[in-house]
Amino acid sequence: MMPSSGEYRILPYGDSYIYVAFKNEISEAVNDRVVALCGAIDNASFSWVKNCIPAYCTLLIEYDSTAIGFNTASQCVRELVNSGKANPVNRRTVIIPVCYGGEYGPDMQVLCSHCGLSPEEVTAIHSSPEYRVYMLGFRPGFPYLGGMDGRIAMPRKQTPRLKVPAGSCGIAGEQTGIYPCESPGGWQIIGRTPLKLFDAGRQEPSLLRAGDLVKFKPITESEFRDIEKGEAWLR
Repeated sequence: MMPSSGEYRILPYGDSYIYVAFKNEISEAVNDRVVALCGAIDNASFSWVKNCIPAYCTLLIEYDSTAIGFNTASQCVRELVNSGKANPVNRRTVIIPVCYGGEYGPDMQVLCSHCGLSPEEVTAIHSSPEYRVYMLGFRPGFPYLGGMDGRIAMPRKQTPRLKVPAGSCGIAGEQTGIYPCESPGGWQIIGRTPLKLFDAGRQEPSLLRAGDLVKFKPITESEFRDIEKGEAWLR
């Protein structure tokens, strides 16, 4: 096993994964290091790397253990971290249209009662920040977004729904996220986007990447239907 640094640790995870752990906290600075290292590994085009999975403060690297050993592979990763080539983060800003409330946001009234706000106030508060995609998980393409205003925070449902429609935008605690496909879920649903967050047929299946910035744009039901039917959407 490679010795660990005070700033990060590199550990084996099973027989074909490298686990890189930075400071154990949810922060933009730490997440930047995770995303930047992921990008640097991608740019390095190591033939033995199969996949990289970034999270809040860790990076899981799947490698071909028949082609390279853990010590050699982890040394390559360590050199990338120490060289400074893992910076800066090349991030995008993606605008996501959302129709709030009504049939698209079945928990809007519940959340309004919980927070003591009107639907218009919740919509304005939720669509004001520029959110950070800390990681994708739970379902392929599901973004965990940081930066939500605490005034609209609300716990998950005690009894999850069996079906949450694709595109549903929800709140769980002080986080917000978007369901990329229909699935069970317990987040408080306040709106829905007509955009496909995940499409296996696209060259890049996930609309969002870890490290991206997201800005929500309120739209009407009519605009939702137009975009859903294939009308152009300027992101």
